[in-house]
Amino acid sequence: MHSEVFDVNNTFVQMTMVLKLQQLQRNEMPSLQYENLEDFLAEDLWKDETPYSLHEAADQILNVSASQIVRFLSRKAVTDGAKMKLDDFKDVIGGE
Repeated sequence: MHSEVFDVNNTFVQMTMVLKLQQLQRNEMPSLQYENLEDFLAEDLWKDETPYSLHEAADQILNVSASQIVRFLSRKAVTDGAKMKLDDFKDVIGGE
């Protein structure tokens, strides 16, 4: 029996992601973007192992908590910021 690997590009997974995104936006994180949830799934939750069935993917998506996404986005901001040059922060720290 062939099993399909599900990822963030699967249409059914995307529909589930939209439902979860709307729930998170409504209840806890109004500024959360689809791309944030997509990045979390691809770069954190499914980094090492993607689900092998639609029900497993849907279950994992629907069980994502706001705190998991906040931790992921915080880590990502730190690592992305560490790669930037000081000139990239002119708007924050002032300067010409």
